[in-house]
Amino acid sequence: MQLQLPKKTLIKIKQDLKKIGKLSSGEVKLTSNQALLIQDIQEKTYSLNKNNITRTKAYLDFYNQHPEIHWAFLGHMVSRNGGWNMTDLKGGLLSRLLSPKEAESFFAFLERGNWLIFQDVYPQFLLYQESIKRNQNLFYLLSQFHVSVFMEVIWSYFWEYRDTEILTISQIINEQNYLEIRILRNPIYKKAIFGSIEYKLQDMLSMNHILFPYIYQDKLVLVGQTLHHFESLHERILLGKRLYSILFGNQSRLKMIENWANTNPHTGSRKDYWPQIFNDVDEGFPGSIWKPKLKSCQLLPGEQKYTVQN
Repeated sequence: MQLQLPKKTLIKIKQDLKKIGKLSSGEVKLTSNQALLIQDIQEKTYSLNKNNITRTKAYLDFYNQHPEIHWAFLGHMVSRNGGWNMTDLKGGLLSRLLSPKEAESFFAFLERGNWLIFQDVYPQFLLYQESIKRNQNLFYLLSQFHVSVFMEVIWSYFWEYRDTEILTISQIINEQNYLEIRILRNPIYKKAIFGSIEYKLQDMLSMNHILFPYIYQDKLVLVGQTLHHFESLHERILLGKRLYSILFGNQSRLKMIENWANTNPHTGSRKDYWPQIFNDVDEGFPGSIWKPKLKSCQLLPGEQKYTVQN
């Protein structure tokens, strides 16, 4: 799955960007009806942005209502991985490798990125939903949620031409740029996360897997990608495109992943897909020496499950 925009499409998008850029230089005067709509969207977004579990469910609920918005399902599956990574920091394995302060820094970093993306993208979804209800393009209101002019143009283009792939790739690019400005360029995170030995260790151990589970012939199958160099905007965008291709490039596999997601509510724990390996309760003895428990993704005979904590 590759995005190759026709020349006419590129010209139209560039023209619309210039046009809207000029119009957005002044303040928009809102009607009372528009102000109420904006307030309603802000309140709904805030209420669903409480934690990884609520926002991950919100993505899936929206996708089930609007399967034409592919990013919603991509966001759901990536957000699941974010939740699993956050609980890993409090579980029985990484808690032995990181100090409490280090684990807290990593958790805050993951949560902040997760929170910021939802804050940016979910109002776009709700405004699209409202546009459908009213049969009217309402994307000129995206600026009220501090959404980029780029996405205002792309949503209007989608509204007219229904090009799902252009919309999805554009959202991947937009959200990664959004993170770049608010997280990756933050000197606090640069020092606490990307400059740390622990981050480099995590990268070397390939602990940055993004996995999509599904059931095939009664067996759990995992497909996905590993991201190295998270601090690279270009690499994150390329990863997003590859993940999109994995999810939507094969329709039969997509249906199986959708089925898995809908029949396995997200809890934020790797127990969701490996209950034979992970448990909510620590089955080991306090102060016991850590030793490898797995071989070929199976617990060794007599070994206790790894602990996960929400």
